[in-house]
Amino acid sequence: MTRFTGKSIIVTGAGSGIGRASARLFAQEGGLVIAADVSDTVEETVEMIRADGGVAQAILMDAGNEHDVQRTVDLAVQTHGGLDIIYANAGISGIGQPSGLFDASVESWAEVLRVNLIGPWLLLKHGAPRIIERGGGAVVCTASVAGLRSGAGPSAYSASKAGVINLVQTAAQHLVGTNVRVNAICPGLIETGMTKMAYDYARATGKESRLGQLTPLQRGGEPEEIARTALFLASDEASYITGQAIVVDGGLSSSLPTTRRRIEDTPRP
Repeated sequence: MTRFTGKSIIVTGAGSGIGRASARLFAQEGGLVIAADVSDTVEETVEMIRADGGVAQAILMDAGNEHDVQRTVDLAVQTHGGLDIIYANAGISGIGQPSGLFDASVESWAEVLRVNLIGPWLLLKHGAPRIIERGGGAVVCTASVAGLRSGAGPSAYSASKAGVINLVQTAAQHLVGTNVRVNAICPGLIETGMTKMAYDYARATGKESRLGQLTPLQRGGEPEEIARTALFLASDEASYITGQAIVVDGGLSSSLPTTRRRIEDTPRP
């Protein structure tokens, strides 16, 4: 498991969930990880990595703050001699604020867009030139199935993730000839801090079996399942993939709303 031996890697949102799982897997495969998060739980992630024998350093970073992003990129370059891979995973949902089309505030929209969309752009702006200096590498961004169509998240969140999908397409074209690949992952329902309220409610009310009921796989996903996709897209195994949004949602987005029957409920001739 040495796909990333000696590679300098930044993972944002690394304090929990998908970011933590990804930072740990990158380190397990030899990556030199800068784990960034606005929360000091990122220190716990680094402790886990080091306990596993990996190399990691934590930094507190607001994903939508240009100064913080520049500091994070500088830390990777100064600590590991350059930068090879970025996983721009940090994001917020905006849940807890009015989220309807007419009752949401300008401030709540601006904050979601600042973190979820401006954040990945800032990492591209400051990080991609450093990756180019190394002869190429990869940038992976966390988008969402909510960025594909309505129904999977609040309006501001959905718009921000649609922006991320377009950002990776645009960036791939701007980086022609640099050997820097840029892709996005579109997770479906994944058990993370962002979905904790829904998972806690389902378990408390005996409705856990309903989580993921709209997916063909009949379950929600785990952070590690998204992390493994991030590692694939960042690796040489994905050397001919760029400008794409890879959906990892248990099949949720494979169908428009419909009433489905289970095979065992289908009448037999």
